[in-house]
Amino acid sequence: MSKEKNTPAIVMVSGCFDLLHAGHVAFLKQAASYGRLKVAVGSDLNIGKLKGASPMFGQAERIYMVGALQCVDCAFVGSGTGRLDFLPDLDRICPDVFVVNEDGNDAAKEAACRNRGIAYVVLKRTPAEELPARSSSQIKSRMELPYRVCIAGGWLDQPWVSGICPGSVITAKLRPTIRFEDRSGMATSTRKAASKIWNGQIPAGDVEAIARTIFAAENPPGTTAVAGSQDALGIVCPGINRFNYDGNYWPESIQRINDSGTKQWLEKVLHLVPVAPRRAGYDPLLEQNITAAGVRQLAMSADLAWQAIGNRDTAALGRAVSATADAWREILPLTISPTLQNLRKTYRQHAGTSFSGCGGGYLMIVSDKAIDDEVPLAIA
Repeated sequence: MSKEKNTPAIVMVSGCFDLLHAGHVAFLKQAASYGRLKVAVGSDLNIGKLKGASPMFGQAERIYMVGALQCVDCAFVGSGTGRLDFLPDLDRICPDVFVVNEDGNDAAKEAACRNRGIAYVVLKRTPAEELPARSSSQIKSRMELPYRVCIAGGWLDQPWVSGICPGSVITAKLRPTIRFEDRSGMATSTRKAASKIWNGQIPAGDVEAIARTIFAAENPPGTTAVAGSQDALGIVCPGINRFNYDGNYWPESIQRINDSGTKQWLEKVLHLVPVAPRRAGYDPLLEQNITAAGVRQLAMSADLAWQAIGNRDTAALGRAVSATADAWREILPLTISPTLQNLRKTYRQHAGTSFSGCGGGYLMIVSDKAIDDEVPLAIA
């Protein structure tokens, strides 16, 4: 049935629309110039799967904000899943036009529209007149504290481990590209402690002194399970760091690699894939087998990782990362469950695997190849 002559076209867009900003408004206003605008807002569940972390604002709030714009006819939760989560809604609404911005342009989207006889329009990311260009990811990176990822040698920041055999913990400071999930080994509890002190922004100054302040705040007098200092140091020390422990909570010395070439190399070969945060009540210390041989293996894995990073040697780094995971399983068997160990085996074709923290969080894969569903990394 043909559309009546004076009936406006139906236009549809889809997106996350987290942290609604002027760039979103400019895009939606331009899309609405093609007709009555329907907006499919990504569900919390689907965004969590795609980006590895929940949006800052829930779907109800995001629908409310988008729907309140004068240019929007209606907003609703996208009913599908995956990158093309809008497809069920495309078939339900049958728009005349589907609009994306140039960053969201995708051959699969274009094909889906072409197969349905829907016009596919790509808009340039153009800010409103006299306003700066904005993106949600840039805004989030400016407003959020850094994270850190432990690459090798975790647990050696505990005196009851390094007191058996001295060793190092290798970490990298990460600029936020997503909101990493809590309880996933990415120092999220340490970030929260830092945020309470400084209202969301780490001050300038001596990084070790700043880390000591965070460590003290996270471990007040009477703390029984003391959080390791690699977390506090890891979120403030720039670049890639080696913290050398010898039976104390604080490292005896710190070594650092902060050249852009090595950081860019590590960003390309270190991949994080979301698994699941550790469950409530999980305690990796309930079963222990802390032997001198096991701790020496853990310390050796960190030595090898540091050398591999210095040489930009992917294969050697993979072996070192895997050796860390194997040492964890030896001294603290509950650190990596049989299910997680089987998951590692599915990536055996790559250089090496471990996890961002005990109990899961993010599967860490060392590989020269891109990995499906990986989280973008930016070493600060």
